[in-house]
Amino acid sequence: MNSLLTLAAAGSPSSMQLIIASVLGVALILYLIIVIKLHAFVTLLLVSFLVGLGAGMPITSKTTIKVVLKGYTAPDVSSAQTADEIKARNESIEEHFKAVFDFKKPAGDHKKGDLRGPFHIDTADKTILVEHILEVNEDHLVVDLDLDAEKVVESKIEYSALTSSSTLVGFTKKGIIDTVKGGMGGILGFVAIVVGLGAMFGKMLEISGGAERLAKNILEKFGDDKAPWALGLTGFLISIPVFLDVGLIIIIPIVYSLAHRTGKPLLYYGIPLLAGLGVTHAMIPPTPGPIAVADLLGADLGWVILFGCIAGLPAMVIAGPIFGRYISKKVTIGIPDFVDFEEPDEGKPLPSFGLVMFLILTPLVLILASTIIGYTSIPAPYSTVVKFLGDPFVAMLIATILSFYTLGKFCGYSREEVQDIATKALEPAGIIILVTGAGGVFKQVLIDSGVGQMLGQMMKGSTMSPVLLAFIIAMLVRVAQGSATVAMVTGGGIMAGIISGAGMTPSGPLLGLIAIAIACGSTVFSHVNDSGFWLVNRFFGMTVKETLKTWTMVETIIGFVGFGVVYTISLFIN
Repeated sequence: MNSLLTLAAAGSPSSMQLIIASVLGVALILYLIIVIKLHAFVTLLLVSFLVGLGAGMPITSKTTIKVVLKGYTAPDVSSAQTADEIKARNESIEEHFKAVFDFKKPAGDHKKGDLRGPFHIDTADKTILVEHILEVNEDHLVVDLDLDAEKVVESKIEYSALTSSSTLVGFTKKGIIDTVKGGMGGILGFVAIVVGLGAMFGKMLEISGGAERLAKNILEKFGDDKAPWALGLTGFLISIPVFLDVGLIIIIPIVYSLAHRTGKPLLYYGIPLLAGLGVTHAMIPPTPGPIAVADLLGADLGWVILFGCIAGLPAMVIAGPIFGRYISKKVTIGIPDFVDFEEPDEGKPLPSFGLVMFLILTPLVLILASTIIGYTSIPAPYSTVVKFLGDPFVAMLIATILSFYTLGKFCGYSREEVQDIATKALEPAGIIILVTGAGGVFKQVLIDSGVGQMLGQMMKGSTMSPVLLAFIIAMLVRVAQGSATVAMVTGGGIMAGIISGAGMTPSGPLLGLIAIAIACGSTVFSHVNDSGFWLVNRFFGMTVKETLKTWTMVETIIGFVGFGVVYTISLFIN
């Protein structure tokens, strides 16, 4: 027998308790957001507290030391274990304590043979509280000792000498309060900076006319006959630095103009634009969703960008020009009646196409270079410089400062006006940052409470790919509550807990694939509970049924095609 008995510690949750806490936690998130209409930020924080309490976490952190006491020999008892056999085993454990610790007097206030504890053991120089026994095995015990965790960190040798036939295997049990602080601070240290800089960068492109310049030049190169492909590519590029709704507002007048000039259905041009916007909004940083998922998982942003492009381009092509050509014949709509149609102002000064492309590609190229150089033999200091410039903080800071100077100067803005623009850019980013931080709290609660470990061990014994699991989790949350950002944050938090709990150390590429799988799952099946659904419905003047046939299908094609690509790649990555 490898183990005669595993005893749950006092306050230590059972597997069933952890399962119930995790399932009810996700269900409660959906209920509070969908039915109660509670804000996602408040919901994620509230449910994090409740899941932690349900999983047996203390309110405040509790310091305990797990120690494996070796050299123990269990008495030969049957698996049935009568009361006398249990008493004999417990007495043998007490004798083992006496052998391991240098007693001045016998163990304190517990009855002999009672394993419930606590055991107060007086050693040669101090009293140790054995809070509870975690495992009783044939050749060792695992116990929790109430010692000062900070002193253990500083002087492990001292405590190892105290229990010379033991091994320290861990310490401390985090409380909910400390977990909330750590989860929020841990993720915002990265996300707040990158998303904040990205919002400023995108705002400068928006107000300077950089997005319009990009669209017009690409359309001129492709011509009217290939305008759907041009609009798909335009949406793909614009949504990298600019939010989807802003990109749609900027480019939709060009779509109206094309439909008016050529007489073709509005969706013939509109669907490719929506597909391009939707792909990069979900899959390619520095948009907030993939930034949040990457940080939750600890994924290298370079791999996320690379796989986002590899999965996103075929998804854009199939959901955009190809599907757009088909659906525009089935759902025929013209320019909405409420649109006071005016041709775009051709005389408006716009920044150069080269400058706009340079600004958009600068952070992407720097981040990708930083990732790739780690797989080369380029020596320091060259590799060090590239890694520094390609750090997401530095890359986004460079791009943002360049946009302030070049686009601000082009538009004739003073320094004060550029500062005002940057400040206003942070307003929509603020709520995204907070929701992402709350997602970080939820992730940390799953890890510290043991829920993540339990789920991780279940997955470890399963044949399901973590890429597939990530897609399914994000898809279910997306369908249930609508918000792609909440689906990404929730899915990322759950997967981070599972990966940590399973003791997995996925490679950089695999973490990147999991991040994109979550992005794909959070994209599919957009319907009436998604704000993007109504945005498209309004700008294209469609009925709910028409929007379901068009926008919902576009998002679903993007999600499934993108997932198909990353899942296929994952089959070749360990």
